[in-house]
Amino acid sequence: MEFELDVHTHTIASGHAYGTITEMAQAASQKGLKILGITEHAHNMPGTCDDLYFVNLRVVPRQMYGVKLMLGAELNIMDYEGTIDLPDRILEKLDIRIASIHGNLYPIGTAAQNTAAVINAMKNPKIDIIGHPDDSNCPLDYEQLVQASKEYHTLLEINNNSLRSPSRKNVKENIITILKLCKKYEVPVILDSDAHYMTDVANTDHSMPVILEAGFPKELILNYSAEQFEAYIAKNRAREKM
Repeated sequence: MEFELDVHTHTIASGHAYGTITEMAQAASQKGLKILGITEHAHNMPGTCDDLYFVNLRVVPRQMYGVKLMLGAELNIMDYEGTIDLPDRILEKLDIRIASIHGNLYPIGTAAQNTAAVINAMKNPKIDIIGHPDDSNCPLDYEQLVQASKEYHTLLEINNNSLRSPSRKNVKENIITILKLCKKYEVPVILDSDAHYMTDVANTDHSMPVILEAGFPKELILNYSAEQFEAYIAKNRAREKM
């Protein structure tokens, strides 16, 4: 595995995933990863963990099987103002923070409204990544989104699971649009498996062919360097304190 990290995965704590932290770390080690991000769904997602789960993540070792664990949350964008569903007092304790639109929780609006929602979430300095911004069921203005990614230092995710989900619309076409714009504006991206089971950790079986088709440059993909990714997150933490 040439990639050194996969930072969007879920365990049984999310309610609809099936591995433990230990099992996910073992899988990451077997695939040669240096960093594994485990990002459970925040409390508005049906069946997921309580806020106390995130508060108590301090008890979990951050190194397992030679892999650095980054433990955090996949937050739900709840409205056009970009409201997310964990308070700052919890967010500041997390290693990584992803914000995503989920159609069962967010009131899908116009492309302008949806784009405003995502960009407003990006403006929150505690957000590191926008998860799976690729579904035409929730239309977005990708030119604005990529420019905001650069301005607010928030990564756009290329999500492997999205590409194989029959419920999502025009995912490949939207990802290619994102990649072309990111190449144009020299904006980095992150590839994530969104694994809900151990064998799916670091899986890029659907996303990598799209990367190759788009001719997207390797140097703009942060998965190839744990050091580069950690520097990106460190810059976000410094921005957070400003």
